[in-house]
Amino acid sequence: MKTVIRILGIFTACAIALAAGESMAQSYPSKPVRLVVGYAPGGGTDNVARILSQKLAERLGQAVNVENKPGANAIIGTEYVAKSTPDGYTLLVGTDSEMVLNVGLYDHLPYDPAKDFVPVTVVSSNPLVFAVHPSFPATSMKELIALAKEKPGKLFSSAAAPVFQVATELLKKQAGVDIVYVPFKGTGPAITAAIAGEVPIATVSIGPVMAQLRAGKLRALAITSSKRSVLLPGVPTMAEAGMGNFEMVPWTGLYAPAGTPAAVIERLHSEVSAILKLDDVLGRYAALGLTAGGMPSSETADLLKADLSKWTKLMREMKIRAQ
Repeated sequence: MKTVIRILGIFTACAIALAAGESMAQSYPSKPVRLVVGYAPGGGTDNVARILSQKLAERLGQAVNVENKPGANAIIGTEYVAKSTPDGYTLLVGTDSEMVLNVGLYDHLPYDPAKDFVPVTVVSSNPLVFAVHPSFPATSMKELIALAKEKPGKLFSSAAAPVFQVATELLKKQAGVDIVYVPFKGTGPAITAAIAGEVPIATVSIGPVMAQLRAGKLRALAITSSKRSVLLPGVPTMAEAGMGNFEMVPWTGLYAPAGTPAAVIERLHSEVSAILKLDDVLGRYAALGLTAGGMPSSETADLLKADLSKWTKLMREMKIRAQ
């Protein structure tokens, strides 16, 4: 009898939890939603978040506000969301920098990407570009490497997130050179430093730097995708630039704290995937060099798991650590 009562109690508890989740989903959202970005305004992740916020607000019927919480390789903003109430009102627009690469860069993180979050979907992906100040003497990756070998430890590269650090370290490892990595709190400040010639080499996403490249304020040397970008058809891939099998195409996802009701996750996924099919959004994405996502939550979780395994192992083998 006690066993039967215990089983009935479990079923009752599950039914109550399910009903509560469905009730929340039906009324969600009843107040403004926050999209947290772990970087300063003006960067690629911030651009994506603001595109999403505008469209989500229209579809959800509530304000959707972007909150920038930069610092510590996006750890500050990511931890903030991980510890937020799992009700769908505080979400993370997170890159694979903070959700994948930080695991390899640090011995201890105040959050676990796989356990503390539920992925909603992939919202975008885009390759990186290695760019330099126009006055920089190297006009190709081969010339950059040759110059770095002539001046070990005397060339400086600006970047704003772990993915850029890892890309820089992979370049250094593969080419056998010593380039000093200089971290910034956001892509905007990193680009500004490169334009000013303070840190003449920049490793950044294509989107945020397109205007500067077109204006001649920076010069692109190579991109990290396997194929050339339609936005930069004259810029070679790293393979074409003589760097062999060098490919790195970061992606950005929308995440909710673990424990967020499944019905809320499904609602968010439905709305975001629809947004990522809109012509005006695709046009804005194309202008930023982005590819739209939209895959289901479960597939996004599988992608996150696979990347955690791949990059953590590679980074430990190469002894890439936070700087």
